[in-house]
Amino acid sequence: MRSIVGPIIIFTLFALADWYFFQAVKTIIKDSSPQKQTIIKYVYWSTTIYTITVFILMMSFTSLRTNRTFTTYFGSLAFIFGVVKILGSVFLLVEDIIRAFRYLIEFIRSKTSGGPENGSETVRISRLKFFSYVSLTFAAIPFVSLVYGIFKGAYRYTIHRSTVKSPKLPSAFDGLKIVYISDIHVGSFIDTSVLEKAFSIIASEKPDIVFFTGDLVNNKYTEADGFIDTFKKLTAPMGVYSIFGNHDYGDYIPWDSQTEKAEALEKLKDVHKQSGWRLLLDEFVELEKGGEKIAILGIQNWGAKGFAKYGDLSKAYKGSEAYPYKILLSHDPSHWDHEVSQNPKFKDIDLTLSGHSRLPVWY
Repeated sequence: MRSIVGPIIIFTLFALADWYFFQAVKTIIKDSSPQKQTIIKYVYWSTTIYTITVFILMMSFTSLRTNRTFTTYFGSLAFIFGVVKILGSVFLLVEDIIRAFRYLIEFIRSKTSGGPENGSETVRISRLKFFSYVSLTFAAIPFVSLVYGIFKGAYRYTIHRSTVKSPKLPSAFDGLKIVYISDIHVGSFIDTSVLEKAFSIIASEKPDIVFFTGDLVNNKYTEADGFIDTFKKLTAPMGVYSIFGNHDYGDYIPWDSQTEKAEALEKLKDVHKQSGWRLLLDEFVELEKGGEKIAILGIQNWGAKGFAKYGDLSKAYKGSEAYPYKILLSHDPSHWDHEVSQNPKFKDIDLTLSGHSRLPVWY
């Protein structure tokens, strides 16, 4: 029962926003020719039918939710239509609140003066049309941004550089170059080319070590089919270390059994192994350089605000106490706020690297 509550809520919100947003469209086209009005209405409701159809198909068939072509193109376009209509409805809601106050004022005036003031109706219609134009404009901006971001901007990789200084870092590690990436979501790629481009950029940086902080897939290990050879290109002299993110556990799709889900996770672990990455599962590893050592801790996903807490930091931390410098890999940045920084036991964790927010996060 709980599994259908979320989709029902989403569908209901979209249906309300869709009808609400259409009121702005009707206001804008009311002075147009009947033929033009008909064409615009057909186009508008076609986007609605398209969005609902894709939504139902993705909710009904797991194979479509894990199909990278369907989700990247059809799913993304449906998502854009839905978001745009919901955002556009925000301005209409503001306009309706204003109209409610105007009606209230006119009602009071009609009771005291025997009728509405001359011209009040004209002013009301003008204001409605103004807000309708604003609503459509406001919706057009995210529409263009989302289309560009999903189909083009997502592959314009950017390098963010930061220097981390600490008196606790052993001198042998001074100048250590770390490349840290997160949230590959390989199921969203149609082919390997854009990922190979990213790994080529990383290689050109000549890192000493690479960290990957989770969400290799959207839902399932099969998304990595055909990408293992590309993953192998992510290398560094001191190794590539990885962890799981919330999407890696398959929590967002139905499974025939818990056994099937557990087997899928084991196969995803094997993907990391085949790629030459050292997957850290609530454990730490020792890095040695020039006779000095530091500890790299990696935990499974641990998130606040409804996200799964699979990770066990105490387990990963055990045995690392003597190391002078510790780096923690934890997918969800909320982990820092709710456990790492709150427990005195972990006060000597010097650097935490996270992903999840689609931006690099470090503490």
